[in-house]
Amino acid sequence: MANVRSHKGNTPEFGARTWVDPSALVIGDVVLGEDSSVWPMTVIRGDMHRIRIGARCSIQDGSVVHITHASDYNPGGWPTTLGDDVTVGHKALLHGCSIGSRVLVGMGSIIMDGAVVENEVIIAAGCLVPPGKTLESGYLYVGSPCRQARALTDQERSFFAYTAGNYVRLKDEHIRENG
Repeated sequence: MANVRSHKGNTPEFGARTWVDPSALVIGDVVLGEDSSVWPMTVIRGDMHRIRIGARCSIQDGSVVHITHASDYNPGGWPTTLGDDVTVGHKALLHGCSIGSRVLVGMGSIIMDGAVVENEVIIAAGCLVPPGKTLESGYLYVGSPCRQARALTDQERSFFAYTAGNYVRLKDEHIRENG
């Protein structure tokens, strides 16, 4: 696939039933878990550090997933990792951050270097998560820079599995229709 590229001997790896839209680009040291999907015009660039994306994750249109390289200023760098059942909304930017499982990253959000998003978090559209900030499990975060707004409801917690499953079904339709 022209839209999947090796870099420095690292070739992206895909779990079973993973789908990458032909207009998306995946480069280097990237692993995508089973049933994950990468939507149009998305770039996942693991060319200077690793990117690990769990099962049933959806990286939606126009998003960018990158890393923070190791340097004298940051000797270890920061990889980017996502747990399972993470929905990344359209045009989000994830850069050298760690995201747990069952997380919704709202459209247009930016999550910066060294930030940690624990499990079961909703990040509202347009949020800026500053470098090094930790978002505590079980909360909705809003704003730029983001702030904890309130605890998640039971309905919101059930939405994580719903939206992950919805995107698994949608990518399966694309696989059936377009190969």
